[in-house]
Amino acid sequence: MLFRYTHRTVAREFVLIATALVFCIPLYLLLTMSLKTTSEVYTAPLSLPKSLNFSSYSNAWKNAGPSGMGHALFVSATMTVGSVVCLIAIGSLTAYTLARRTGRMSTFLYLLFLIGIILPFQLGMIPLYVVMRDVGLTGTVFGMIVLYTGMLMPLTVFLYTGFIRVLPRAYEEAAQVDGANLRRTYTRVVFPLLRPVTGTVAVLTGIIIWNDFFLPLVFLSGTNNEPIPVALYSFVGNYVSQWNVIFAAVAISVLPILIFYLFAQRELIRGFAGGIRG
Repeated sequence: MLFRYTHRTVAREFVLIATALVFCIPLYLLLTMSLKTTSEVYTAPLSLPKSLNFSSYSNAWKNAGPSGMGHALFVSATMTVGSVVCLIAIGSLTAYTLARRTGRMSTFLYLLFLIGIILPFQLGMIPLYVVMRDVGLTGTVFGMIVLYTGMLMPLTVFLYTGFIRVLPRAYEEAAQVDGANLRRTYTRVVFPLLRPVTGTVAVLTGIIIWNDFFLPLVFLSGTNNEPIPVALYSFVGNYVSQWNVIFAAVAISVLPILIFYLFAQRELIRGFAGGIRG
């Protein structure tokens, strides 16, 4: 049956295009405001810049955070990459065990992880801070990696478990017939099949960690390890009247995670759909 281009199709496309344009408005404001002078920001905030002014970017790069934007980006990247790697390594193995082992204990543990998604982590913020302070993890990037790994592990296990449950066991059984042990079966057969949901976990948790403000404010504020959100918070207070510099700093902070999302968005949709279906 041939596709017919009807008036209803035109209306749907028009709605989708209009919605996309609405979502592009914040990006338009971010870029145009960052390329304007301070006077242009106040006199013509919605118009295009008369000339491209890149001085706000150099100013933002040098002055954002106690050690500059470069160090803040490095701290955010280290926390994000370290946490995501730990979540993928530990969460996938945990989910594989829960999905392949049937019994009351595995069901009970899976329900505990689901409860971890529902309960807000702020309920345990004070005792958590006391424990991390006593073991010397406050103010360190390693402490934040441990914190984010524990906080986002329930979501990671939930996504991986749902995806693994729909994977056929035939691949694993064939590997075991060929003489592969459980560890080799998991690393060589199962984990490569988890690529879609691994992309989903990496994108979701990476965006959460990169954009998180509250936890770094509590555990890293006032140190030399301030990530991007905390650095921008102090930066806005110093440049409250220079919105072009503030928008330039925001544009720099958004660029890395935006590039990562554009490359991984296909795996995000595939893995998330598979996890929900399972």
